Amino acid sequence: MIERIKNWVDENKDLIKLTYHHFHTNAEISWKEKVTTEYLCKQLEYLEIPFERFEDHTGVVGYWGNKEHGPTIGIRADIDALWQLVDGEWKAIHSCGHDAHMTMVLHTIFCLKELGFHPRGLIKIIFQPAEESGKGAMALIDKGIADDIDYLLGIHVRPIHELRFGQASPAIYHGATTLLKGKIQGIQAHGSRPNLGINVVDSLGAIIQAVNSVKTDPTLSASAKITMVQAGGNNINVIPDYAEFGIDVRAQQNDVMDDLIRKVEYAVLSSGSANRAKVELETLGSMSAAEPDPQIEELVGSAIIEALGHDAIIPPVTTPGGEDFHFYKKNFPNIKATMVGLGTDLQPGLHHPNMNFNLGSLQNGVKILSITILKLLKPQVKDINCESLPL
Repeated sequence: MIERIKNWVDENKDLIKLTYHHFHTNAEISWKEKVTTEYLCKQLEYLEIPFERFEDHTGVVGYWGNKEHGPTIGIRADIDALWQLVDGEWKAIHSCGHDAHMTMVLHTIFCLKELGFHPRGLIKIIFQPAEESGKGAMALIDKGIADDIDYLLGIHVRPIHELRFGQASPAIYHGATTLLKGKIQGIQAHGSRPNLGINVVDSLGAIIQAVNSVKTDPTLSASAKITMVQAGGNNINVIPDYAEFGIDVRAQQNDVMDDLIRKVEYAVLSSGSANRAKVELETLGSMSAAEPDPQIEELVGSAIIEALGHDAIIPPVTTPGGEDFHFYKKNFPNIKATMVGLGTDLQPGLHHPNMNFNLGSLQNGVKILSITILKLLKPQVKDINCESLPL
């Protein structure tokens, strides 16, 4: 069956690339992926796979098989694009590879379906909206999509400095990310009488110093930094009474993030209000860090070797970047989850408007995902003779 999977993928390489180009040229930002959702629904209809849509947001989940007959496997692709300035024009663009992720997940199901595979269990095909907002995974979790999942697979194209084309990693160890936005309210006054006002710029200076002074265990990867400040108007002789600021907080472990957030919040609120200004702080978005699972990583590693050869497998990639995929595991610790890191020779980098990669890597991703599902749903010998399977 493995050789049949590899042959099917190679024979359908042009179709796989055609699907990718469709997604790439129809990019849509978070929560606006309407055309994308419609297209995915039509593909699931063609495959005769039942699916579920949602009244209050985009995205779709397909259901193939029966969970009464075996484990439930989730295979997830993010579907949203970024809003970026490209050659002087603001537009939606797939510069993070979500077009590739959708393509690989969709054709994994096409491959297995057309080869006559019958899952001994349930495959949930999760096309998740709004990953870039950090809230898409939680929206599906709130819908109960992950309640009964036993195994969860994801895949993400990687930059050239992490993995080369033809390589793959059984896991990506994303870090935790939290984006904070603060507001400061002071009192306006004439520049000649600062004693009559409350200068929010003074608060900003104190907050920047306080955040930069936050300390964590130096042996653990973590950082907090002010990334945006806005205050004052066009008149330099006016004490400004309103300011906004942003803080990017990152840590490689979730418990380190929890500790860092507590320290940053205390630093901001105490320092910023020292001059009697009113300071508010809110969380705009967050990403959970990956929780490694050696068992599923070993299985995916064997699938990588089967698909691409022994020289292709690379140890798990560690990155400070965030991914809301890991919320599934955080909310359901019993799920055995991993995100495959796929070598693509991607450059100059993720989220760059000119991001590009070797499209031949799409075939590699389909092979890895298809073989992984085959291994996860392979029946026990004592239950059934593998040679008699309708594959």
